[in-house]
Amino acid sequence: MTETADREDRLADFTRDKRILLLSLMAVVIGAISAVVAKALVWLIAVFTNLTFYQRLSSDFISPTNHHLGVLVIFAPVAGGLIIGLMARFGSEKIRGHGIPEALEAILFGRSRMDVKVAVLKPLSSAISIGSGGPFGAEGPIIMTGGAIGSLFAQLFHLSAAERKTLLVAGAAGGMSAIFNAPVAAVLLAVELLLFEWRPRSFIPVAIASAVAAMVRVPLLGAGAIFPVTTHAPLNAEGLMIAFAVGIAAGLASGALTALVYLCEDLFSKLPIHWMWWPAIGGLFVGVGGWLDPRVLGVGYDTIHALLRGEIVGAVVIGLLIGKVVVWSISLGSGTSGGVLAPLLIIGGALGAIEGRFIHLGDPGLWAMISMLQ
Repeated sequence: MTETADREDRLADFTRDKRILLLSLMAVVIGAISAVVAKALVWLIAVFTNLTFYQRLSSDFISPTNHHLGVLVIFAPVAGGLIIGLMARFGSEKIRGHGIPEALEAILFGRSRMDVKVAVLKPLSSAISIGSGGPFGAEGPIIMTGGAIGSLFAQLFHLSAAERKTLLVAGAAGGMSAIFNAPVAAVLLAVELLLFEWRPRSFIPVAIASAVAAMVRVPLLGAGAIFPVTTHAPLNAEGLMIAFAVGIAAGLASGALTALVYLCEDLFSKLPIHWMWWPAIGGLFVGVGGWLDPRVLGVGYDTIHALLRGEIVGAVVIGLLIGKVVVWSISLGSGTSGGVLAPLLIIGGALGAIEGRFIHLGDPGLWAMISMLQ
């Protein structure tokens, strides 16, 4: 192939044709469905949380922090882990993990094909995990569930593997947009983690799905930022240098945290029992941690709010950081179901709040926000 022909072939990847219009129309439907699925996931988490920690049937989104179970709270995550292990063993093993690696596997090795079991069991298992106290977020499960919706939709119309990937990523971005009301961030995350390209043939449908999901979210989950923050004064040169150091510290901490999760996975793999029982064992550690500090339980959105407002300081925030790191690493290493973004925001925010005690500039909420976003 000549240099000119090779150049033209590369440029052809950025051409637009009528297939983009078809995929864009499909992305509208997928975005709307993803928002509905996100609402269903939030509803399920709320129902299981109320049943587990307050013994009532309610769909009000509530934190397990104020439960009155006492020492019995230890057994709630164990029961949830046991159910998830059974679902993974006899339902679909693909529900294990936080969702993003599984979506990547479907794209890279499965020609973007996902099955109905994943679309049904992933949100259900994640809701049971989080609702029974698992220290996870909803973003990983909604990425995988939304991706499954997009993949199934593409398979229904017998689209090509490349087009299936586009709609899979469109569903994932739509789910993220609906959960966090952040359509632009959802598109960027989807491109970075799943799409691997900026070509119009794939980027445009993904952006459309994310925008539609954000619009459909309003009547389902409400408008406005999910984590509202107060306006902080602009940082001067000294503040920017401190922010740079805080970011470096967060990056180093994230590397150590990743190594800890891998260590936990390796330790679980050496157990002389079937992996079906691992989530229950991980749930035991979560339960003990939740008994010592209830803030480590559940999705933790209220804790993120408190960190951003600078309300968790001193020894309390140190305990929160240690407790969340330990229970999240062990539970995730056990192969249970749940997302990683919300816990990482808590861990990063707690680290920033601790650093804020020694920074005589701004308030702890500012440094918690800077650290959690690294």
